[in-house]
Amino acid sequence: MNLTVDVASDGERVPLSRSRIGSIARSVLRAERVREALISITFVGSGRIASINRAHLDHRGSTDVISFGFSRPSRRDPVMGDIYIAPAVARRNAIAAGIPIREELTRLVVHGVLHVLGHDHPDGDSRMRSAMWRRQERLVARLMATGARS
Repeated sequence: MNLTVDVASDGERVPLSRSRIGSIARSVLRAERVREALISITFVGSGRIASINRAHLDHRGSTDVISFGFSRPSRRDPVMGDIYIAPAVARRNAIAAGIPIREELTRLVVHGVLHVLGHDHPDGDSRMRSAMWRRQERLVARLMATGARS
């Protein structure tokens, strides 16, 4: 099993260690029975994520997480993907939801990895009732219980 997760902060302050972020991503990959993966997670500013959002998704403004999963020539090839997370947006969302920023960042890492793996959800309010969202929340609860304090 080779689950490689590269974490970069791009100058952004992140209240979780790189090792914890990598551990969260690898936990999701193991839970989803992935044996080989190459994932990059980059924490970026609001302006950069807004640029990525516009260029690749044709959406205006900043968002909290954007994921790109790459096609695999065969099921034996590793899962590959890039995840971009904006800590400032995550912080605003955490405050609005009344939850700790570390929990919200954990949720965004889980969310991003699930998207890289091909999971999806509808837009709007129904996304929180989707199978992906329920899976995400089960994983977040398990991860928070096992020590997202690093």
